[in-house]
Amino acid sequence: VEKFRKDYKAPDYNVESLFLTFKLHESATEVTSVLKVKRSAAADDSAGFFLDGEDLVLNKICIDGKEIDDSKYTWVQEDQLEIKAPLPAEFTLETVVTINPKENLQLSGLYMSSGMYCTQCEAEGFRRITLMQDRPDVMAKYKVRIEADKTSCPVLLSNGNQTSEGDLDGGRHFSEWEDPFPKPSYLFAVVGGDLGSIQDTFTTKSNRTVQLKIFSEHRNADQLDWAMASLKKAMKWDEDVWGLEYDLDVFHIVAVNDFNMGAMENKSLNVFNTSLVLAKPSTATDGDYEAIQGVIGHEYFHNWTGNRVTCKDWFQLTLKEGLTVFRDQQFTRAMTSEIVKRINDVRVLRSIQFPEDSGPTAHPIRPESYIAMDNFYTPTVYRKGAEVIRMYHTLLGQEGFRKGMDLYFKRHDGCAVTCDDFRAAMADANGVDLTQFERWYTQAGTPKVKVEKAYDAASKTMRVTLEQSCKGTPGQPDKEPFHIPVLIGVLSRSGTPLCPERLLELKEAKQTFDFPDIAEEPVISVLRGYSAPVKLEYERSEEELAFLMGNDDDSFNRWEAGQTLFTRAILENFKAFQDGKPMAVSPHLVEAVKKTLTDSSIEKSLQAMTLAIPGLKAMAEELDVVDVDALVAADKFVRQSLAEGLKEELRQVYNANVLPKEPFRNDADAVGMRRIKNTCLAYLATLKDEESAQMCLKQAKEAGCMTDLVFATSNLASFETAARDEGIENFYQQAKGNDLVLCKWFSLQSMADTPDALKRVKDLLSHPDFNIKNPNKCRSLIRAFAENMEYFHAKDGSGYQWLADRILEIDKFNPQLSARMMGCFSNFRRFDEGRQSLMKAQLERMLGSEGLSKDAYEIASKSVKV
Repeated sequence: VEKFRKDYKAPDYNVESLFLTFKLHESATEVTSVLKVKRSAAADDSAGFFLDGEDLVLNKICIDGKEIDDSKYTWVQEDQLEIKAPLPAEFTLETVVTINPKENLQLSGLYMSSGMYCTQCEAEGFRRITLMQDRPDVMAKYKVRIEADKTSCPVLLSNGNQTSEGDLDGGRHFSEWEDPFPKPSYLFAVVGGDLGSIQDTFTTKSNRTVQLKIFSEHRNADQLDWAMASLKKAMKWDEDVWGLEYDLDVFHIVAVNDFNMGAMENKSLNVFNTSLVLAKPSTATDGDYEAIQGVIGHEYFHNWTGNRVTCKDWFQLTLKEGLTVFRDQQFTRAMTSEIVKRINDVRVLRSIQFPEDSGPTAHPIRPESYIAMDNFYTPTVYRKGAEVIRMYHTLLGQEGFRKGMDLYFKRHDGCAVTCDDFRAAMADANGVDLTQFERWYTQAGTPKVKVEKAYDAASKTMRVTLEQSCKGTPGQPDKEPFHIPVLIGVLSRSGTPLCPERLLELKEAKQTFDFPDIAEEPVISVLRGYSAPVKLEYERSEEELAFLMGNDDDSFNRWEAGQTLFTRAILENFKAFQDGKPMAVSPHLVEAVKKTLTDSSIEKSLQAMTLAIPGLKAMAEELDVVDVDALVAADKFVRQSLAEGLKEELRQVYNANVLPKEPFRNDADAVGMRRIKNTCLAYLATLKDEESAQMCLKQAKEAGCMTDLVFATSNLASFETAARDEGIENFYQQAKGNDLVLCKWFSLQSMADTPDALKRVKDLLSHPDFNIKNPNKCRSLIRAFAENMEYFHAKDGSGYQWLADRILEIDKFNPQLSARMMGCFSNFRRFDEGRQSLMKAQLERMLGSEGLSKDAYEIASKSVKV
């Protein structure tokens, strides 16, 4: 059933408090729920009370202590029960249900992972635990009692503060918890298991002591220290920057092997995918360390932006997620390199969100409808949503944005609200009109901004004309102008600023802005810091781009100039390949790359980023029709040409950045040295010669950390020599017994640039260390293959058929996971006719499959719909 934002209706009854009792057993957990219910003032006594419930065995329902029979209630939908009117204005409802955690392979609700009981309730998983109004605008206070076997589950956790614990007969015990803050059901959590842990404390700015604990399987407890350090930094940063203090006596994190998402911000009891908690040098890359720090921060920051103030309905998801992604990005920028983090964020936006915005599942950051809410945890809602928040920050400045945040919390603490409420707080706190800014919430698609510059030497005036447009998207053929902040710098030919940086607010389809007193013909630096999530159209010569790459005082735009040079080179060779003409690389590009490569004054992480060629997915966004063969050929040619032309410089920089194995360092300098070293190695590996293969193998065998092992072996995996097999076996011997490292091992083979890639992936499905029911393993092997552009998009359609078979297999037990993989087919119309036909055939085959989940159906049906 499709739900629409316009149909929102407040509930006739509200649950004000719950007392839940869990009697944990693997195959038959009994859940008793006692709800205090009150009819809303707007409802009358003819209104029934609707509760959500899915895959429950209903044992008993009582109203005010008296059991009622089935004539007093009815299942109006498969997952919704109505308690029939008349009902008292206030009453107590008790239900007893039985659920089966062991067989819950959807990993939604209460399920088991490696012998541990855990929950995932967002978005609609609480209904798989007990009957409840499972919607975010019903905020209630929770008390919880958990009973379990003391030997197998010595640790019992829930939200809030622990109030009691003790032993029971039969070798069982109990633990009771109370959360004093009202919360929606999606923030509920329970954990039970035999877990190891580390603990620490944090003293808040008001001098309260908070007990911190992070739990995992005992064998992984030595990998929790980085997560704890990250948590304490996040708590301090949130106080210092936003004035937001933690509000309970305890904060717990639990690492879980089987988890559909990255992590979950349940009040005081965050549940995490192990991949975003566990870290030590021999198992985690530099990228893993940074991701763990960012996501630990993200989930902690939700305590205010998501928990204390939550969403009125699920259409408002970006209210909490876009805002909190922005906050975690700011946190990571403060903890690491500001410019490197910004570049990384934009690269991710362009590679995963831009394709979504140009495809059949394009939607605004605040969607208007959905069939399965789990499908809207998308790059648009999260990543583009964060860019929209960032535009508020750009328009208002840090001080104005902070004023808006303070007013938002003052008005709405303890409430379920909307994106409009957030926008109103920003506008009212700063006395500005943000009416037009709402279009970022209502319109899908990536706007394009065209730039024209004119300079009049006589009057010393520069004129910049900006023109915006946005292609139609499903259901939105025409777009109104957005409110777009465009930061612009004006540079002399020597690279010095000719006037202060200026913020232009583009609100019309076309606007012209004058810059007086410009002493000479300037070079302009447009969209500095990537001030808006748009595509820029501005004709510039290679000489001007090379100048900006070397002289722009905005580091982002220095990087951007290099990316534009790379993009231009690949597109020119793409065309040459299609036309059957020789491919070539411009001397301007070679010289610009050489200058960056040999410039010892650049921050090494930024240097590595600047030398990184745009990925194939980002390049595909530059094409009207994606010709995979031409794109892959052009990409390989440019990489190989640069590697051949700069072979000696690449080796010199590689050798200059080799660190000793001991002691391991993950400070900014060390991370930067590994980044530039491995960037050089990746270039050299494209030559596919024996010397490069031996460089990779030597690094892999001598690696003192997972970063160097992964990069070296990933490159080796694309060779067709004995060194490849030796390198892959070397990695496996170090990965055995560690699921997260094994995921890396699966992934690097799935992504390998070798003609037998699909055969290898097929063989790995039957590897004893692969488990299709584990989401991390599925993503690392099956989903990763869809990123292998050349071989997933093989002309014979074999890659498409293989992935479709896996999606149908996974859909039978985990619809969330299958639907996310279904998205690999969504943009099929972007490709050539032959591949379009083959991809569409697989979509139609999956749509015709008996028992397809609503999650997978929604993605597939939107993809094939014209």
